This record gives sequence, C-alpha cells and structure tokens, in this order.
Amino acid sequence: MIRCVAIDDEPLALDIVCDFARRVPFLNLKERFTSAFKAIEYLQHEEIDLIFLDIQMPDITGIEFLNSLETKPQVIFTTAYSEYALEGFNLRAADYLLKPFLFERFMQAVLRAKELIDARNKSINGNPDYFFVKANYQMEKVNFNNILFIEGLKDYLIIKKSDGTNVVAHKSMKTILEELPPDKFMRVHRSFIISLEKIDALGKNHVTIGKNKIPISEFYRDEFNKFLERNNIQM
Repeated sequence: MIRCVAIDDEPLALDIVCDFARRVPFLNLKERFTSAFKAIEYLQHEEIDLIFLDIQMPDITGIEFLNSLETKPQVIFTTAYSEYALEGFNLRAADYLLKPFLFERFMQAVLRAKELIDARNKSINGNPDYFFVKANYQMEKVNFNNILFIEGLKDYLIIKKSDGTNVVAHKSMKTILEELPPDKFMRVHRSFIISLEKIDALGKNHVTIGKNKIPISEFYRDEFNKFLERNNIQM
C-alpha cells in the first residue's frame, strides 16, 4: 500500500482528490489537510510515500512546502495554474495535475508515482544508484544523480557530470541506456541521452542542461512528447 496525504486550502478541491484517492485500491489515504503548516507537523513524525499537493496556498506555497521537507516523499502537484508545470517538474514531482481534472487523468498520475515509488524501494532494497564504466584503464564509478547528459562520439561516450568533469568510456549508446534507470534518463537523439531531472529549459527542438543545448531528433520526438504530456508541460 502507498501511504498518502492530500493538502489543499480549498475544501471542495480537497474533497475531489480524497474521493479519487479512496477509489484506488493500492492507495492508503492517511490524512487530509487544508493547512500546510499542520501537514508539516504531521510529516515530522509520520512516514508517507506520496503527497497530493496544491501549489497556490495562503502563507506558504506548495513549492515552498516541498522545499521545507528534509525527507521528500513523491509528490503530485495539483493546481489551476499551468505556469508552474516546469518548476514542479524541476522539483522532481511525479506528475502535475491541472485543475479541473478527471479520475482518468488522476489515475495516470498515480500510476506514474507508483512506478517511481516502486523503483525507489527497489533501489533501497539492493539496486545501486550508480554504475561502473571502463575509463582510463580502470573501472570508474558514476553516480546516476551526477550525470547531466551522455554524448556518443563514434566508438566511445562522453559522460558529462554535474561537477564539471567528464568520463570518457568505450561503450555503445544502446548498452549504456540499458544500465540507466528509465524513469530518470531518456535518449533524445542518436548521439544524446539526457538526465530528465537536469533539464533547465525546453525549446521547440532542443532541451537546455546547464549551458548545453541538446537537440531532440524527429526519431525520438514522440517519446519525449509523451514525457511532456505526463508532466502537463506544453510547448
């Protein structure tokens, strides 16, 4: 069971989320809050897997609320304002529900969150959050969360890392993609694999990660567009 709470200062909107959550067999709705501060107190002593979180609330926004948590559960943002979609995505939200939403869309978001929670639990129970690549005549450890993107150049790869260093590895794009968690990485071009969590900006035919503009090719565009749709990001 996925333990969840719902937070929204609008009672009617909160009723809808709670009603939808109670329809899902694997969700265990533990509490509901119209006050974000009461929710913070609750989360200090209760372990929760998922939060349904409104963004526009008095006193503290949903984004400020999430940033205040030392341990961050998975989050599905709920809001009437589409301009927050990219910021919600950058905070690694499982999904972003634009009000008003139907149960079908709610269920899509919940299934997405469940995938991420299951992947996290699998990692905690034994799957590492890193891998080793052969580079400079040795096996070098690379943490997934340190990868910005991977560029393929003929017979080798350049792994661009968030600390500004690169790892050059003799490996194929296909092989390395199989070693990366599919919920965090995506191939967007024959020569590029990106970390979805590291996207800073979106263009019509590219993404920006740091100072790097990475092209999105026609061949991979459909898959990338599905990713945008899941996060309610419109170009």
